[in-house]
Amino acid sequence: MRDLRFGFNVFDIVSRDDFAERCRRGERYGYDVALVPDHLGSPAPFPTMVAAADATERLRVGALVLNAGFWNAHLLAREAATADRLTGGRVELGLGAGHMKWEFDAAGIPWEPFGARVERMTGLIEELGALFGGDGYERHRPVAKFFGLAETAPVQRAGFGGSGPPLLVGGTGDAVLRAAARHADIVGIAGAYQMKGEPPGTFRLGTAEEAAERVRFAREHAGDRAERIEWNVLVQHVQVTSDRRAEAGRMRAERLPYMTVEEILDTPFVLLGTEAQIAEQIRERRERYGFSYVTVHSPFMDVLGPVIERV
Repeated sequence: MRDLRFGFNVFDIVSRDDFAERCRRGERYGYDVALVPDHLGSPAPFPTMVAAADATERLRVGALVLNAGFWNAHLLAREAATADRLTGGRVELGLGAGHMKWEFDAAGIPWEPFGARVERMTGLIEELGALFGGDGYERHRPVAKFFGLAETAPVQRAGFGGSGPPLLVGGTGDAVLRAAARHADIVGIAGAYQMKGEPPGTFRLGTAEEAAERVRFAREHAGDRAERIEWNVLVQHVQVTSDRRAEAGRMRAERLPYMTVEEILDTPFVLLGTEAQIAEQIRERRERYGFSYVTVHSPFMDVLGPVIERV
């Protein structure tokens, strides 16, 4: 069984010093990875990743996850390889199909059906593997060739068929999980499910049964690869409390009317209880689902931090 790893998402940068201290605090807690989502209005992923690595000693950095629709393979390969070199080989590259229609509209990028977005993501993964592992742009760089300058390539040779940094693919739909099972080193189960009949980006929280089914689906499609995959869960809420049931009841009344109290207590996408109880939930969910890589959104970084040493 894999050792547990912990990550936190970064949604904002108040100042350079505040961001650096947040990353160092995460490292002191025992977090393993600082992660950046790829949303308009949030920090740019690659500069943030490099800054997080620069502020810390061992913290790995990554994207949870890049919106494949925003990226051209050649430009993304350049960004990822540069970041991997500048961080000394600490990058984990996360990719998803994109799910917020308004972001595509605002960026002037056509919004396509889900299947087409997943095809675009899969094609991007394959192109990145070829770019990371190929001869690159040798014939187009006469000046660099004249001076004997090396082409920038990733430090790591772990993901993308052994040519680039580790690849995380996250999502909940069949198509994206089939792609993850085929290509990813880390498969992320997000826990936010598109509500049927509602506009794109309208989500509900997944249940324990849905999480188990999604992991089972991905494992079946991974075949022999399943045991080599690291399974990630993105936890949506963490609360330290002496009364788990009362907190679950409050959440149901305020935010989750479509779930029962028991479903809230059992879902792997919520952690409730004393620090000891939360630590036990993390261990139990590793046993039940195989989740050995636990990530939380940045507002919960300090809440989960003291629990890490208990796990």
